[in-house]
Amino acid sequence: MHDSCGFHASFVEMVSSINEIQRIGRRLTWARFWNMVFVWSSYWLSRIWPSMQPPAPISVSIEPTTACNLGCPECPSGLKMFDRPTGNAREELVHGWLEQLARKTMYVNFYFQGEPFIHPGFLRLVSFANAKNMYTSTSTNGHFLHDALARQTVESGLDRLIISIDGLTQEVYEQYRIHGKLEKVLEGARNIVKWKKELKSQTPLVVFQFLVVAPNEHQVKDVLALANEIGVDEVRFKTAQIYNYASGHPLIPKNEKYSRYKRMSDGTYVVKNALENHCWRMWSGCVMTWDGRVVPCCFDKDATHVLGHVDQRNFHEIWTGLKYRAFRKQVMSGRNQLDICSNCSEGTQVWAAVD
Repeated sequence: MHDSCGFHASFVEMVSSINEIQRIGRRLTWARFWNMVFVWSSYWLSRIWPSMQPPAPISVSIEPTTACNLGCPECPSGLKMFDRPTGNAREELVHGWLEQLARKTMYVNFYFQGEPFIHPGFLRLVSFANAKNMYTSTSTNGHFLHDALARQTVESGLDRLIISIDGLTQEVYEQYRIHGKLEKVLEGARNIVKWKKELKSQTPLVVFQFLVVAPNEHQVKDVLALANEIGVDEVRFKTAQIYNYASGHPLIPKNEKYSRYKRMSDGTYVVKNALENHCWRMWSGCVMTWDGRVVPCCFDKDATHVLGHVDQRNFHEIWTGLKYRAFRKQVMSGRNQLDICSNCSEGTQVWAAVD
């Protein structure tokens, strides 16, 4: 998996990079600025007055496709184990969603599950959002960034490109990225960096995402040197979501710094997150699946909590509607009772910048 949560879906984490402030500033309008103020204010005030609701999301994740070329464990896309319909988003429908969102929503991440570059019109979607002056991001396993497509990616106006690189040798890499070829990933990264230079473009910001698991945790320090050698802008180390973690799992790193889970004295594991009854994600953003289902966050991979369908109802009506209000209220009154919250990574991720 790319593990969609907590990285590209979190606007707060995006702005933590100083290099992004100028790019974000260019996307900021008065409508988007005041929406951010109202979202932040309503989030904190909701702890006192639970009826407070956010006016519009700051960010959204849109799923171009559920298809993937890899077979990563712990990933429903890689394992082809979805309980929901699979397919590719229709371009004209995504255009309609963005039209509804663009006035107040500043950041769109074209990723949820699947490999975005498999979608035949993926870069056209990016260009459309860019034309709406929206900050754009995506996450890829890097296998499709051949020379021509790398140039088109730079030309599309994509702001941030997250490339998953979870090992520095083929032997280590393929222990998680099953069916993957590390050589192709590195070639793709070099192609993007080359075309940024050729076209004198500051975008996309190229990020190596290193999902730390037991087989690769010994290579954490070395990935920084590789990123510098290629010309990658930033490296992020991510904790991995494990579904059956309670009794331990071969993928859980020994270094607890890189784990979402804490080992107890009896040998069992628990999630580090205390799961307090509030969640910034419920106020700042949401996810739209390829077929227009609106779900609360990127941990709802099977879309079990559908809060509306943006092809059948105006997005604003969904975002402020009774079903969404009830879900936020449930998060604020008993978050630990929600299935998608039980394995949440909030507050358990680390990152390192590359100069």
